[in-house]
Amino acid sequence: MSVTAFLTDSTLCIGCKACEVACKEWNQLEADGLNFTGLSYDNTGAVGYGTWRHVKFVEHTSTFPGIGGNSPEAEPWVFSSDVCKHCEVAGCLEACPTGAIVRTEFGGVFVQPDVCNGCAYCVVACPFGVVQRNPKQGIAAKCTFCIDRQREDLPPACAKACPTESIKFGDINELKLAGQVRVEELKSRGMKDAQLYDAANTSVEGTHAMFIIRGDERQYNLPPDPVVPTEYLKVGWTSSAVAAGALLAGAIFAFMGAHR
Repeated sequence: MSVTAFLTDSTLCIGCKACEVACKEWNQLEADGLNFTGLSYDNTGAVGYGTWRHVKFVEHTSTFPGIGGNSPEAEPWVFSSDVCKHCEVAGCLEACPTGAIVRTEFGGVFVQPDVCNGCAYCVVACPFGVVQRNPKQGIAAKCTFCIDRQREDLPPACAKACPTESIKFGDINELKLAGQVRVEELKSRGMKDAQLYDAANTSVEGTHAMFIIRGDERQYNLPPDPVVPTEYLKVGWTSSAVAAGALLAGAIFAFMGAHR
């Protein structure tokens, strides 16, 4: 059984949101409504407890007539389908006190709804801001990596519905290689700002949702250096040890002084 992953190629995304709809239909998630956000043509907003796939729209102001989004000269339109990253070192999994969040046989990170107690520790521990607490159900919710479909040898609903194959699904090592090849192809076409985002060189140590993007990763809600909160424990324990040592030394000094 192979470890699987997503490879989302923003240069192929047309912003149709078929992945959003397919995800909601398969997982029986509520509609987001028709509220106007003012964020270009994007009325979904962001990945959340009720939106596990979200197509982000970025409309640049420096546009040139007759030049498309994938032209080397400019990048007036950007579309990219965001999703839970299913991190190799998952902050949500490390923070969960009940064992509700587990690593599946496919490498994904899964929230067991019948075990979750709604404490929301995972919400603050996610370096990508993906996990949210469903206020109606009182439990955490996010992309399940369509584990039910994977166990039946079916691809996730979003990948199945994507009409341009912007969302690819398969073995993680094969997709990582395919992503590197695609980036080199884009660069050969003049898109020198193309890159593969997988957070491999951060404390997350890689993701099972990789992205081919152009330009600044922050435009895609992808932090340049995502940090797992447990990284701060090293500094915290060191500071505690120094403070405890100082207190011990002070106590010994005071005790010795009193005997004199």
